[in-house]
Amino acid sequence: MKIRMRFSKNGPLRFVGHLDIMRYFQKVFRRAEVDIAYSKGYSPHQIISFAAPLGLGVTSDGEYLDAEFHSVSSSREMLEKINEQMNEGIVLMEFKQLPDKCKNAMSSVAGADYRITFRNGYYEEEKFLEKTEDFFAQDAISIVKKTKKSEREVDIRSMIYDMKVQDGHIYMKLATGSVNNLKPNLVMEAFCRYLGLEHKPFAFMVHRLDTYLEKDGELLPLGSAGEEIL
Repeated sequence: MKIRMRFSKNGPLRFVGHLDIMRYFQKVFRRAEVDIAYSKGYSPHQIISFAAPLGLGVTSDGEYLDAEFHSVSSSREMLEKINEQMNEGIVLMEFKQLPDKCKNAMSSVAGADYRITFRNGYYEEEKFLEKTEDFFAQDAISIVKKTKKSEREVDIRSMIYDMKVQDGHIYMKLATGSVNNLKPNLVMEAFCRYLGLEHKPFAFMVHRLDTYLEKDGELLPLGSAGEEIL
């Protein structure tokens, strides 16, 4: 059966890269002695896949992975069993069964929500908070995309679905996935340029709130594709 799990990633583990997180979950599932499925062939491995890799240093409450299981107990019992083997910083929050024909998380991703917090000593954050609405209202927002061989200007405005200020933070909903993928740091780089400021990447703390799929023109949490097991 197909299972979709949601997990959070905080604390020191935010500096652990995607491949190491994958290996971490493989070890957790083995220690928890869950009935996870393995691939066939000479070198069998657990059948798991992740939704959208998280950048180093970014925290999150909206990470997802899919896995194949031969058998499971209830969602509540599975969460307890797996979380007992977790290190501090990662917590499994949802354990839901997917329909057989459901696309995997990686190919389903269409967007993500982020919260931007300002570190002390870099900027007068009020400048950003006061101008967020005007910045988002622009018809075009350009950044310079650099590769090893060239530089080109790219308009990212269509990939910013929403941007607002709430409780002293900047919130943004961005295109995420294999077709269109916009990182919040690029948005803040464009925002700095809009304000006539030098971009200082370490001035911002980025937290992903949730990751979304698209259904009938609407963005819904990836977890909405599954149902809890009672």
